[in-house]
Amino acid sequence: MDKAPAEDLASKHAALHALIDEEEHRSHPDEDLLHRLKKEKLRLKDEMLGH
Repeated sequence: MDKAPAEDLASKHAALHALIDEEEHRSHPDEDLLHRLKKEKLRLKDEMLGH
């Protein structure tokens, strides 16, 4: 895998992690949003691993 796309995926993955963490710590987290963010984070992780 080319280094630049891998770094881009890792950056997006980290950004999603931060968004998920922020949403989970709200007094009333949006469960639908959390589900979508976590699903996208897993998709990016699979892509980074080459699956």
